[in-house]
Amino acid sequence: MAVSHLDELIAALRCLPGVGPKSAQRMAYHLLQRDRAGALHLATSLQHAATNIRHCSKCNNFSELEVCALCASTRRDEDLLCVVEMPADLLMIEQTQCYRGMYYVLMGRLSPLDGIGAKQLHLDRLVKRVQQHPCEVILATNFTVEGDATAHYLATLLQSQGVKVSRIARGLPVGGELEQVDSGTLAQAVLERRELTV
Repeated sequence: MAVSHLDELIAALRCLPGVGPKSAQRMAYHLLQRDRAGALHLATSLQHAATNIRHCSKCNNFSELEVCALCASTRRDEDLLCVVEMPADLLMIEQTQCYRGMYYVLMGRLSPLDGIGAKQLHLDRLVKRVQQHPCEVILATNFTVEGDATAHYLATLLQSQGVKVSRIARGLPVGGELEQVDSGTLAQAVLERRELTV
C-alpha cells in the first residue's frame, strides 16, 4: 500500500530534533487545518535554503556566498580565530560585542559513540586555515564531556603545528550568588582563578 501524503509529511517532520511521532502529527494537522499558507511558505523557504545555503570557505559557517560577510569584513582581527561547535555558538559570542576576531565553526563535536570523529568535522580545513594565516586559536567548545574532548583534541593537534591555543574560561555567571551555583562550576572557578592587578 502506498504511503499517503499526510504520512509522508508526518515522517518528514520527525527529522527535526526533539520531534516525536505525536508532535509531528500535531504539527502536520496544524499546518493543514489552520495554516496552509504557512505550510506553503515553510516548504518554499526550506527548498530555497537547502538549494542556496552552503558553507563559507573560510569559517565553515552557513552562507549564501563563497565567503560570508563576517569573513569578508576588513574590521575583524585576523590574528584571532575562535573555534565554536555550532553557528548558534558563534551568534552568542557575537552578541557579547567583546570579540572582534575571526571564527571557525566545527558543525559538531567529537562524539565517537555517534560516529563523529575528526574526519566528519573536517579538521583538516581548520589546520590548513591556521597554516595559511598563523594566529591565536581560542577554543570555545561547550563545557560538556564531548566539548572538553574536542577542545583537548584540537589543542593537541594545533599546538603540534606551533599554534598558540587558549580556551575560554569557566566560572560564575555575572550577577550570580555563590549559594545558587552548582559545586562543579564553583570548583572550576576556584581552580581557574587569576591574580588581580590594581
